[in-house]
Amino acid sequence: MPDKLDVLRSVPLFADLDERSLQAVAVLAREVSFEAGEIFMLEGEVGDGFFVILDGTVRIDRGDRAIRSLTAGGFLGEIALVERRPRTATATAVSDVSALELRHHEFERLLDTMPAVHQRVRSAIERRERRDRAAGGTAEAV
Repeated sequence: MPDKLDVLRSVPLFADLDERSLQAVAVLAREVSFEAGEIFMLEGEVGDGFFVILDGTVRIDRGDRAIRSLTAGGFLGEIALVERRPRTATATAVSDVSALELRHHEFERLLDTMPAVHQRVRSAIERRERRDRAAGGTAEAV
């Protein structure tokens, strides 16, 4: 896997962070891998992690329907943590996936200390909720 700081610099969520902030995120995040076909978030479970996809493709399903795919730079898990509710979708690795994971406590620390990241996460939640309302569903708390 490439250097964690180099990867973080390329992720839109962290695009405008200074070097010190990037280093702080790198310290908080741990690298995780999932094999193709592995389910790593299950609809209905309590959310305890936030993931930033570094490489690979993740499929998000609600019930028996695929609702979106995520690739490098995409992130998931934020709604369940911010809104403190169970996940309403399942995340499955379509290909081998590498990601950075922030557990609930580290994620809260990140949002509390980095307003720019907090605002981007909040904007993403609002976008997803608007899209889901327009489609007649509920927000994806993955």
